Amino acid sequence: MADKRLKAWGNNRAGQLGDGSWAALHTKATTVLGLSGADVVRIAAGGAGAATGHGLALLADGTVRSWGANGSGQLGDGSASGHSAPDWVVNLGDATDIAAGGTHSLALCEDGTVLAWGQNAYGQLGNGGHADSGVPVRVRRLDEVVAIAAGLNHSLALREDGTVWAWGHNVNGQLGDGTSADRNVPVRVSGLDAVTRIAAGANHSLAVTGGHAVKGWGFNASGQLGDNTTINRYTPVHTQGGWSGGVGWIAAGCHHSLAVTGDHRLRTWGRNASGQLGDGTTTFRTTPVPVPGLTGVRQAAGGREHTVVLLADGAVRSCGGNGSGQLGDGGTTDSSIPVTALTDLTRADRIAAALGGDFTLAH
Repeated sequence: MADKRLKAWGNNRAGQLGDGSWAALHTKATTVLGLSGADVVRIAAGGAGAATGHGLALLADGTVRSWGANGSGQLGDGSASGHSAPDWVVNLGDATDIAAGGTHSLALCEDGTVLAWGQNAYGQLGNGGHADSGVPVRVRRLDEVVAIAAGLNHSLALREDGTVWAWGHNVNGQLGDGTSADRNVPVRVSGLDAVTRIAAGANHSLAVTGGHAVKGWGFNASGQLGDNTTINRYTPVHTQGGWSGGVGWIAAGCHHSLAVTGDHRLRTWGRNASGQLGDGTTTFRTTPVPVPGLTGVRQAAGGREHTVVLLADGAVRSCGGNGSGQLGDGGTTDSSIPVTALTDLTRADRIAAALGGDFTLAH
């Protein structure tokens, strides 16, 4: 926030809110311990279900703090014990970006290489093996990386040359290499170049190409690829719809997708059972629809069944599932239109939502 506090709300069964407690949920913002006044430059939220969830914070000095569930080593502290307050990820001092998957984590280093830790059953650590790691290990055959993203059990990297590389679980084609074979080292996503942004959902992936087109691949049962079908795609396909002024931001929830257009409006598509698309309905959408009443949108983030939006003035809005208080409006009632997330949240600079775990972070 403006006072450099990191706030969290929602499900806390695994200590993923980082406030030192194990209270089941918080419907209003609680402060993550040990980071007040710290120069936090990135935040990430991960999780694979109600009993899991972990948070990451990258500081300006290149170190990373982590908290929450740790059964697969996703906190990177060398143990398998969870904790409800931030602690250091070991052997990290030059990170420039972070990402949190279901039960694994990623860090982009300043030399363009990628480190990973946590669960590795599907090869999502990219180190050529399948053993979990409680400390960071280097992703093989990958350099000159400028952005990273983590899905439930797969990982993405964008290289300087505009190509996208993927590794991990691939049963639904989320790696985009034309197969359904898992990969424990990075493979190139087919047919993509000039990519400017990437995002990963639970089992689908998104990219912005040339700043003006969105492509998706992987699981599509809810229409989250936006190609007006519900057919899984093993290579990238075009998301339908014009993009006014291009696409300035893209994000993926568990089974839904989000894009901020060049005129700072939000468009959503995919699963909508809890109202996470914010269009006032619970109708699934196989092509992007505008979210009414939202202007000046800077960022968006998708969770398991909810969406969080950051506006230009630093205010936070949210919609969708709210059974764990993840909308942050003080209640537990779902909303199919954006509501104000905690009136005391002003001048936020970053937001993150967990693909599983039903919690939200704002800084």
